[in-house]
Amino acid sequence: MKKLDKIIDDFMKGLMALSMLSLVIGGFWQIFTRWILKDPSTFTEEFMRFMLIWASMLGSAYCFYKDKHLSLDLFKSKAKGKVTVILNVFIEAMILFFITYVFVYGGFRQAIGSTNLSPVMQIPYKYLYMILPISGAFIVIARVLKYIQLYQDSKADKKEA
Repeated sequence: MKKLDKIIDDFMKGLMALSMLSLVIGGFWQIFTRWILKDPSTFTEEFMRFMLIWASMLGSAYCFYKDKHLSLDLFKSKAKGKVTVILNVFIEAMILFFITYVFVYGGFRQAIGSTNLSPVMQIPYKYLYMILPISGAFIVIARVLKYIQLYQDSKADKKEA
């Protein structure tokens, strides 16, 4: 389990580092062509917009993976006993439903159905839209691994008690 966790963690870190590196290189190229060559690059704005979307979606998936995502704990902090467990299960079920339906299913349908091209680079928008099911799959995997870990921890707690 820990080996799989490390592989996924390293892979996601690598993807995020690659997307951030491409943003830095794209920004440097835009500045270089505009100020040094006096002939601004036409594709870098569109490229950097695509990469910013990819970087932010991968970053949000990584936050879910590390359980550092934003959450509203207004009700969770006030709940006690069995209500806390029921509320946690409901929240996790809603997260999985939303991510699976909107990101994975909806993003995949959006990517597959897309036929338009980006105006400058002439890249199909389906490549931009594919980040939705990719990040959604990472989030679902992260949540499932969290549930497995919680289950294993609860079994270990019962054995100790």
